Amino acid sequence: MILGHPRGDSFCGALADAYAEGARDAGHEVRMLALGELSFDPIRRTGYGEAPPLEPDLLRAQDDIAWCDHMTWVYPNWWGTMPALMKGFIDRVILPGFAFQYREGKLLWDKLLKGRSARLLVTMDTPPAWYRWVIGRPGHNQMRKSVLGFCGVKPVRVSQFGVVKKSSPERRAQWIARARELGAKAA
Repeated sequence: MILGHPRGDSFCGALADAYAEGARDAGHEVRMLALGELSFDPIRRTGYGEAPPLEPDLLRAQDDIAWCDHMTWVYPNWWGTMPALMKGFIDRVILPGFAFQYREGKLLWDKLLKGRSARLLVTMDTPPAWYRWVIGRPGHNQMRKSVLGFCGVKPVRVSQFGVVKKSSPERRAQWIARARELGAKAA
């Protein structure tokens, strides 16, 4: 599980906890990466030139991703896509030689995370119909196709929860229960 919200005490954190609880209750082993608690520089200061060495937390993150059969990413939709912290994590961890590998002189690449599936739990304050039909789901597409799909992860299923800011406590409790159910059915 990767919690992409900078705060663990957020609604995303509650969804992640419920999903993990459901998964554990169903006999799945769960490892959690809370990005707000990791120590790393989220900026690729050299671009895609010479990569800086990975911090210990990022090395552990790669170990956890390599270990898993199923990834669950829990994050808010901010400005149509993921928070900057999560994007920085992806830029630093989802690297050539780990998640994918270009082939010399070839157009196609090797998808090194093939054989894994993923679930995205995404909160938003944008009305879901507007996000889908007017904006075109840019954040969902980015994660499903440009990040995870590029690395061979499939299927990538999306569960969205919104509009959060106008939701009642009862509605949020329903969403928490739904996350727990999804965790119990994980992978």
